[in-house]
Amino acid sequence: MNIPILSTKLYIPRLRTKVVPRPRLQERMNEGLHRKLTLISAQAGFGKTTLVSEWVTGCERPYAWLSLDEGDNDPTRFITYLIAALQTIAPKIGEGVLGVLQSLQPPPIESIVPLLVNEISAVPDPFVLVLDDYHVIESDMTNHVLAFLIEHLPPQAHLVIATRKKPHLPLPRLRVRGQLTELRGSDLRFTLSEVAGFLNQAMALNLATEEIAQLASRTEGWIAGLQLAAISLQGHTDAASFINSFSGNHHYVLDYLVEEVLHRQSEDVQHFLLRTSILDRMSGPLCDALLAKADRHQENERQSSSALASVSGQANLEYLEQANLFIVPLDDERRWYRYHHLFAELLRQRLQQRIDSSLGAEETDLDALHLRASEWFEDNGLEMEAFHHAVAANAVDRAARLIEGEGMPLIFRGAATSVRNWLESLPTKVLDAKPSLWVTYAVALLFGSQISGVESKLQAAEAALKDVKADETTRDLVGHMASIRATIAVTQHQVETILVQSHRALEYLHPDNLPVRTATTWTLGYAYHLQGDRASAMRAYSEAISISGRIGHFIVLIMATIGLGNIQETDNQLELAAESYLRVLELAGDPPLLVASEAHLGLARIGYERNDLEFSKKHAQRSAQLARIIENTDRFIASDVLLSRLMLAEGNVAGAAALLAKADQHARSHNFVSLIPTIAAARTLILLRQGHPAEAARMARTNELPLSLARVQLAQGDASKALAILDQARRQAEARGWEDERLKALVLEALALRVLGQKSKALRRLSEALAMAEPSGFVRIFVDEGIRMEKLLSEAASQGIMPVYTGRLLAVFEADNRLREPESDALSKVRPLIEPLSRRELDILQLIAEGLSNREISERLFLALSTVKGHIQNIFGKLQVQRRTEAIVRARELELL
Repeated sequence: MNIPILSTKLYIPRLRTKVVPRPRLQERMNEGLHRKLTLISAQAGFGKTTLVSEWVTGCERPYAWLSLDEGDNDPTRFITYLIAALQTIAPKIGEGVLGVLQSLQPPPIESIVPLLVNEISAVPDPFVLVLDDYHVIESDMTNHVLAFLIEHLPPQAHLVIATRKKPHLPLPRLRVRGQLTELRGSDLRFTLSEVAGFLNQAMALNLATEEIAQLASRTEGWIAGLQLAAISLQGHTDAASFINSFSGNHHYVLDYLVEEVLHRQSEDVQHFLLRTSILDRMSGPLCDALLAKADRHQENERQSSSALASVSGQANLEYLEQANLFIVPLDDERRWYRYHHLFAELLRQRLQQRIDSSLGAEETDLDALHLRASEWFEDNGLEMEAFHHAVAANAVDRAARLIEGEGMPLIFRGAATSVRNWLESLPTKVLDAKPSLWVTYAVALLFGSQISGVESKLQAAEAALKDVKADETTRDLVGHMASIRATIAVTQHQVETILVQSHRALEYLHPDNLPVRTATTWTLGYAYHLQGDRASAMRAYSEAISISGRIGHFIVLIMATIGLGNIQETDNQLELAAESYLRVLELAGDPPLLVASEAHLGLARIGYERNDLEFSKKHAQRSAQLARIIENTDRFIASDVLLSRLMLAEGNVAGAAALLAKADQHARSHNFVSLIPTIAAARTLILLRQGHPAEAARMARTNELPLSLARVQLAQGDASKALAILDQARRQAEARGWEDERLKALVLEALALRVLGQKSKALRRLSEALAMAEPSGFVRIFVDEGIRMEKLLSEAASQGIMPVYTGRLLAVFEADNRLREPESDALSKVRPLIEPLSRRELDILQLIAEGLSNREISERLFLALSTVKGHIQNIFGKLQVQRRTEAIVRARELELL
């Protein structure tokens, strides 16, 4: 469910017909276009918004405008509105990022921002992005998001920030780099000529030169003060005496002028202004709803002569605009307005003063105003604003209900920070009285990746529920808590906990609570998958896909579809798996959500098995690129493992070994234990190619890899032991229904039987494997076994066993052999070696002989230093030496130099 976007936040404030030209400031801003950031920082009422509005409308570049409010402290909401603003100039920008933000379990904000930067970089033409009222942003995370955006802002983008106070951004660094243009209050103050233009031309006061100078001096060029003074002067016949009465600093002058302005308005105007001041934005119907009850209450008590007494809220707003009473239209249709921020603050202050002076008599009335505003916003589908006014009205029950949203909680629509802040402000006894708030608190923390605090909130909810009579609502709450615990367990791969909590959740959750039930079904499928119960996982994933697609939980749909593709892949249904992964990429958008990494990795595995190595490499690299953006994930390591297999297939043994060593180190340092067996299986292949069967055997035994151990024993000539292991592995795979493991065992079993001279049995096993592999087009599972498999396939072809398929496989062998022929010719002199040096190793050996250091070699060949060191270790191993000097002597003996 999308976050409702209030379009008025994206409108540039309309310029009044008589704006005082300020060419000196416009020129400063034009000059700053070649820098990253223009910062306009000054106190309220200095004309920041007017200046920027006038500048961007006269600028030749397209612009995006975003007026910020306190709700934008939530980084999710901030990014959502930032994208909405950018879409006014580039309609397709940020669609993938929005999908991530709307997910039930989005990744950390830090991992989302780079995607947005990439999309901004794709905008072809120069443009301007304006963030108005940035002083409302207090959130460290939102400041961090903007700081990252500024640091990586592409050259065609220029950012303008208008704020009342210095933002928490890396301004010193930008100054040093010459990337910042600054306009402060001293720059924005009206000059004497600008004061004269404003008072006599814009406000038509016809003041004398000395009166203008005196007012300019008293207000110190403060634009809001001048505007308030001008309004008051319009009702005075003696301008000189009025101006002479000014004294004190800005705050005192402002208080005086507001009193002058308000006192000159009718009682009805004051009534309207004060009560509507609680609104950040207002429309005619909203004002009608806000004041209707109060007006009916006062209807029989007074007869007002004001023109506002019997007209609509829309007419009232238009009257205030015509009267120049600090009201700003937010759209061209004049449906939405706001008060000048400074004026709104003063109105609210005066409203609070009236409440305080009435000894609490009007306190209920203020709560009632917020409550009516909340009701109107909810009725009009603006649940976020409805929640904020419910909080202001101290309506705990209403706020708690609004948090749940219509089918999608507000937490998942950009209000996580607001909800968490509200819950933090509530006394424990209020939370205890409504245990669902403790659960919401836990979800808010989980959403903000504050996992350590989740369990204590769930325990507080359980304690509060002890005194509550059990019913459908409490049972559903218990189920929700179990679902939260299952989700936490998923992040930690705790299979038993996931199973227990998921089953408990599904037992207790209300049948109609489809959002939580669907997410729980997926966590259950995840647990089954980890456990190896693929049939149960398939059923859970399929159910989650069906329901999530129906109710629009598209992140659950994506995750369950990935799971389905994984199961199809392990069932050797590569075509179906590829369709599932492509469906994920379609759902993930372009640019994609980060979860698309898993789909790219699946397609890379399928491409490898089908011997489409370029296709496989492209998707493996894309998978790694996306996975590296995600924090605390092992997915990029899985991509590197596959990339190492591709290197090995291309004959780059040293490169594959170096990449695997790096992957192993990273997995161990970050405790990604689930990937260590996968890495170990790949490393045994490398060790065998490097001529280290004993070390390969130790690695296979240590990591309990029976198929890898069998392959090592075949390489060592002990086919009987290999066959015993393979027979057991195949039977276990058949019993569990693991088709992928069964196929791998059959391929190796056929080789073992052939080594033992049991040709007919070997061909039967091979025929069985070919029949399983042919429908999905497996290639590498045979080709990677080398010359023994090539000979066995030739025997199968000679006996007419699946001639088309065996012919295709033998053609791949032949192509691989032709590919290696030039290298074999070049290395013909290296026959005395157990394993010849690769072309890259020969290059490095030559540079060693020339006396270059490791770093100089890395720079000469454009290789990483660690890669050079890995190559040198391989060279030493093949030459059976320990030092550079020994390697040079041995190489000359073999005529390698």
